[in-house]
Amino acid sequence: MASNRIGRINEEIRAELSQILRSVKDPRVSQAMVTITHVDTTSDLRYARVYVTALDRTGEKDLMRGLKSAAGFLRRELGSRLNLRYTPELQFMSDDSIAHGAHILDLLNHVQPPNPANADIVLPEDK
Repeated sequence: MASNRIGRINEEIRAELSQILRSVKDPRVSQAMVTITHVDTTSDLRYARVYVTALDRTGEKDLMRGLKSAAGFLRRELGSRLNLRYTPELQFMSDDSIAHGAHILDLLNHVQPPNPANADIVLPEDK
């Protein structure tokens, strides 16, 4: 039952941080197209790993520096919006799962159909 609560808290933190990120005045963050893909909170709610991805991968290091710089502001705003005993300390991590998924999809789209000339080759039975 506790894992369900942590899951709900993770989703709530993700949704609230997505809204709060729109009000950050740091140009490294406000000019980047940022997506929060996932949030992992520890069971004691002291720390939260926030996985983010940017549309433009070239300025990702600046984005991560900007998020680290704005972490105090984001934590304070999050604490005022959520009714939790502890507001978790935010740790921002770069997430490349979307780019990896797009790469796999590209590989699957470029698979060559089997050569019909080799269709009569029969593989030996597995024993």
